[in-house]
Amino acid sequence: MEETIKKEKQCHFCLNNVKEIDYKEANLLRRFINSYGKILPKKRTGVCSKHQRKLAISIKRARVMAILPFTNK
Repeated sequence: MEETIKKEKQCHFCLNNVKEIDYKEANLLRRFINSYGKILPKKRTGVCSKHQRKLAISIKRARVMAILPFTNK
């Protein structure tokens, strides 16, 4: 019985030394939402808790400003 070792995902924002997550960067934010427009969980994206909170706020702001859609139906 072999055990598979899962490699932990590194936080994209910590690796690239990003201080602020800007709501105007639609291409960056699209990486962290699924095809239905829902915010992906940090377990799936590998983002740390601190940046996941900032990311969620930025995505919500981008939705209000009509940069990102609320849904894709």
